[in-house]
Amino acid sequence: MTVQDRIRNFCIIAHIDHGKSTLADRLLEITGTVERREMQEQLLDSMELERERGITIKLAPVRMKHVKDGREFDLNLIDTPGHVDFHYEVSRSLAAVEGAILLVDATQGVQAQTLANLYLAMEQDLEIIPVLNKIDLPAADVELRTQELMQLIGCKKEDVLAVSAKTGEGVAAVLDRVIDLVPPPTGKDVRPARAMVFDSRYDDYKGVVAYVRVIDGTLRKRDRLKMMATKASAEILDVGSLTPEFTSMDTLETGQIGYIVTGLKDITACRVGDTMTLEKVDKVEPLDGYHEVVPMVFAGIFPQEGDDYSSLRDAMERLKLNDAALTYDPEQSPALGFGFRAGFLGMLHLEIVKERLEREFGIFLVVTVPSVAYNIYKTNSPDAKIIKSPLDLPDPSHVDRIEEPWATLDIITPVEYIGGIMTLTQDRHGTYKNTEYLSEGRAILKYDIPLSSLIVDFYDRLKSVTSGFASMNYEVFEYRPADVVRLDILVADDQVEALATFVYRDDAHKVGKRIVHSLKGSIPRQQFVIKLQAAIGGKIVASERISAMRKDVTAGLYGGDVSRKKKVLQKQKKGKKKMLAMGKGKVHIPSEAYLNVLKR
Repeated sequence: MTVQDRIRNFCIIAHIDHGKSTLADRLLEITGTVERREMQEQLLDSMELERERGITIKLAPVRMKHVKDGREFDLNLIDTPGHVDFHYEVSRSLAAVEGAILLVDATQGVQAQTLANLYLAMEQDLEIIPVLNKIDLPAADVELRTQELMQLIGCKKEDVLAVSAKTGEGVAAVLDRVIDLVPPPTGKDVRPARAMVFDSRYDDYKGVVAYVRVIDGTLRKRDRLKMMATKASAEILDVGSLTPEFTSMDTLETGQIGYIVTGLKDITACRVGDTMTLEKVDKVEPLDGYHEVVPMVFAGIFPQEGDDYSSLRDAMERLKLNDAALTYDPEQSPALGFGFRAGFLGMLHLEIVKERLEREFGIFLVVTVPSVAYNIYKTNSPDAKIIKSPLDLPDPSHVDRIEEPWATLDIITPVEYIGGIMTLTQDRHGTYKNTEYLSEGRAILKYDIPLSSLIVDFYDRLKSVTSGFASMNYEVFEYRPADVVRLDILVADDQVEALATFVYRDDAHKVGKRIVHSLKGSIPRQQFVIKLQAAIGGKIVASERISAMRKDVTAGLYGGDVSRKKKVLQKQKKGKKKMLAMGKGKVHIPSEAYLNVLKR
């Protein structure tokens, strides 16, 4: 039996909160990878934020040893996130393995993200092992959920394993099933070394540490490595496996998953999805790698204190290495100073990045209202221009058409909530496609919907409409023409650039009214009337007025004839007239007023 025949590479895919990390904990415990006294919950989730929220954000590889029929096997597991925003992390894990455990909560059944991750695994042609978790709970319905899985992937009843990751019941059978069904890696020892970088992290002392899957050949300490896409080269300082700590070895061989300490100090030199090979070999075919990830949601990130800008820039650079899906460009706002326009995969991704910047780097941030990227076609050019900020929108007379991203939306829900969901999606400009029934009492509703309607608070509204029972998954599939306009905000007849937003023409009045109402409550009164207006081009769609404050000029007068009072008031009236004749007063907008409008 060769070294390769003893290797099994697999990952766990599931919807958020179905017990992936708990199952990974039990597998580590049963194989003796981690001693019981060192065991803690969510062992592979190393970030404080992951433990606090009980979710997985980063994929985490680990190597275990398991004995079956008197033979010892090396099992490489990658624990993956479950939330739709970390879809990209899941796709990278699947490219590095041959099999996947499809984990389903026996109390909740198949959820939207379960389906999305399953389709990803099927595209990669992986061996799927269906497992039902949480069978120890009183609400678990093993029979019904087994039927759901049989219907979903066309397996037999005996193929579905029932386990409790919390108590450890049935978990050993999962390891045996992985060894029986997941094929050993294919690859040739004799070929030149090639490894796929599926993740990387930055260490202050070691430089860039790459997590790799060796496809062909062998990588050794002290060899000179070469990155095929970035052309960077360096000496391999250390290689080894994760158990889950770094365990140093002499070599990483064909089919193995492990880490490589490159010593590279340039963060961009070791890209996720790149092919790593050796400097001395020529004519190596690079691996397919990954699709370049496309950010879907854009928001401005600014430091609360202006002097923190350079710290924020360094922090974004460091975070970018650990998070391949994050993109950013410098941006300047008249209200908030210097910052970045950053691209994210979704709202949870934005929230996590903000939290990580604040916790890990100690920078307090202001985040503006998220928007999506639009394609603009000008009348004099056939090529599309991508714009992410309303200030980049050209004059409407030069615009031929604007296109916005649309997503397919799958919502899995108990049937009694279908009416409420249909009303919600209709309000958000969604187009109904069809309904499929998963099992008795549960349905999948399929919609096409503009991404801009989904990003801000759709998920929260969906949870409140369905009492928390529905789950959703979305995927952007095309750009469609949209009647989108730029809504400008004018304060005392001055246009305030920082408050401009993209809106649908039909919603302009509603959005404009909300913004001017918010400003009315935040801007202090002056000695003249302040006009607040929301406008599209030259047309005012909503307005409010902040009435003038009268300064008490008679406060210093006491006693005497009433004509003294009248005389002073008359003088004040003349002064106000003169001020009006000279034009409008200048209004200082306090930063809280900007924040009330810009904050989500």
